[in-house]
Amino acid sequence: MRSKLTFKTLGMTGIEVTEFCLGLLPMSPLQADLPDSECVKIIRKAVNLGVNFFDTAESYGSQPYMGKALQDNRDNLVIATKSTAETYDDMASSVERSLNELQTDYIDIYHLHGARPSIEIFEQRKGALQRLVDLKQQKVIRAVGVATHNVNVVKAAAERDDVDILYVLVNKKGMGILGGSTDDMVEAIKKAADHGKGLYVMKALAGGNLVSEYHEALEWARGLEGINSVSVGIVSEKELLQNLKQFGLKSPETDSVPAEINIKNKKLFILERLCTGCERCVEACPNDALYLEEEKAKVDRDKCILCGYCSNECPEFLIRLV
Repeated sequence: MRSKLTFKTLGMTGIEVTEFCLGLLPMSPLQADLPDSECVKIIRKAVNLGVNFFDTAESYGSQPYMGKALQDNRDNLVIATKSTAETYDDMASSVERSLNELQTDYIDIYHLHGARPSIEIFEQRKGALQRLVDLKQQKVIRAVGVATHNVNVVKAAAERDDVDILYVLVNKKGMGILGGSTDDMVEAIKKAADHGKGLYVMKALAGGNLVSEYHEALEWARGLEGINSVSVGIVSEKELLQNLKQFGLKSPETDSVPAEINIKNKKLFILERLCTGCERCVEACPNDALYLEEEKAKVDRDKCILCGYCSNECPEFLIRLV
């Protein structure tokens, strides 16, 4: 017997998405750095199995292979991407780059990419946000979003007419949440949903820290009031099938994979002896998990959610997820 993935509507946007969203960060150059051909193969496999929702970002380096995988399927898929641009003109450049790399003439959801900032993001990136609003009116993008780890941003965005969708960090242990606790974020999510915002989750597995609690962690996130979809990153077809099985897809391919997830626990590795102490990784970390000690970068593993943003900033290429 076959079954399909569940579809939900993102708030009041009218955008229908699969409850499972494929997050492209883990396969991107910031993390596993899979060959483009392998990434395209995984994405197309997801599409063939019914997934219609994909999340990427300008900074991940994954837009180009998402673009390659889009061919002949564009109008059936929902693509979310994001930029750290702050000004009106810089956001215009980011969106143009996204359109080119994604090989499309419109983008479904475009986020302000603001993991670390609190509510100052709305003032600091006022120009960038206005550009997204203007592009929405021009039908270049369908919805304006904010990707955040911060409880206060979710609360503030709930009451803003210029934000349609929120991509929020939340997990059952509260790892990586800024500006409050797990309960605070759950309350903020409900508030945003009550105001008609579309919401989907990042880091339900805390970047891999909760792999040992895989089933419980994902079901907890799926059950949150107001959440329309959960983004999960994968780096192989087997992981894709295991996750789709967890989200209720029944097919000959998902039936063939074991129920127990088999994903290797990752950790952040820093080649400390060659570290110059420049602090760029510390500044890039959205969760204050990195610090300097005796002029060498160190990691607090209780705070690290394995996002990989730090590795992209190291000028000596000394940081890896392994």
